[in-house]
Amino acid sequence: MSALPALLVASGHTGVPTPRTGPEPSDIALFLLAALALWFVRRALRRRAIARRADGPDGSATARRD
Repeated sequence: MSALPALLVASGHTGVPTPRTGPEPSDIALFLLAALALWFVRRALRRRAIARRADGPDGSATARRD
């Protein structure tokens, strides 16, 4: 428990700025997560629109009938 503060300080940055040479792995992971989320939401909205179209022209039914 007493070594925890020393580990936290040692794991931080050195304080010396360095130029960025490219995207960090976390940047790429965030981009992939956002792309996956967009794909998932668009797929869900497409399915919902198809289900509403199948219910009838007036759109009164909100639940899909099987």
